[in-house]
Amino acid sequence: MILYFLKRLAVLVASTAVAGVVVFAFMALLPGDPAEVALGVNATPEAVAALRKQFGTDRPAVIQFLDWFGGLLHGDFGTSYVTQSPIGPQISERLGVTVVLVLGGMAIALLIAVPAGTFAAVHHRNPLGAAISAGSQVGIAIPAFLAGILLVFVFAVKAQALPSGGYVALSEDPAQWLLSLLLPWLSLGLVQGAVLTRYVRSAVLDVMREDYVRTARAKGRGRMGALWRHGLRNASVPVVTVLGLQLATLLIGAVVVERVFVIPGLGDLLLNGVSSRDLLLVQGVVMVLVVAVLLINFVVDVAYRALDPRLR
Repeated sequence: MILYFLKRLAVLVASTAVAGVVVFAFMALLPGDPAEVALGVNATPEAVAALRKQFGTDRPAVIQFLDWFGGLLHGDFGTSYVTQSPIGPQISERLGVTVVLVLGGMAIALLIAVPAGTFAAVHHRNPLGAAISAGSQVGIAIPAFLAGILLVFVFAVKAQALPSGGYVALSEDPAQWLLSLLLPWLSLGLVQGAVLTRYVRSAVLDVMREDYVRTARAKGRGRMGALWRHGLRNASVPVVTVLGLQLATLLIGAVVVERVFVIPGLGDLLLNGVSSRDLLLVQGVVMVLVVAVLLINFVVDVAYRALDPRLR
């Protein structure tokens, strides 16, 4: 188990290095000079050259990459081309908001998917089980941002029970913080919950057909008792795979949801950087998102071994 963990850790480190090269190369290929963008169309060549030297963009690309990637290793993302302020503190502040948003959405998705998917599998021949399956299919077809707009219309416009947007820090007002995140959490959680429900149902159905579940029932355990004692852990292995993929999808989907609900997270920072052509800021945010996805995959790989001893 320790050897496997070290191997996966080495793969994570190598993948991060390759991702850094790809992200830097992609940003370098984009048209436009940060110095020209910062100074405007009326800037003189001398002023542009001076600003390029200040930004460090007049150096060879390899030196720029090594300087940028080396800074990432100790938390230095550089200085914004537009605001001239350090990028690291901006990302750190926004990352906390995005992580809370994503984890809250995933928690709601699991609270929906595990009981609904298990019930739909156990009662797959009943009308209610079929209705849950059909409802999950409808939920899969709805994008998270559209779910957010519908929730705003119902709970903020019509019922006037929840705020339609904005964000209040937890330290300022815990109650308002919770209210400001309820609709974003629901917009992410309902859609991802519908997706996970399908996979939970399929995994539980497969487990229910296994010999060890039939043996447990033959020894006197009820259907739910046999499933709870012997089936759910085995059913969780394929679900964890999908959970990791959905968590990565949720992280990227939060970019749009943050814009819909005016939440100052990484997605909002990324879009602001794109609109102002602050390429170094965009580069840093994209790298953080890529590393987050790689970390999720790493945790999923390690979780396999913890859940299924046969894989050790």
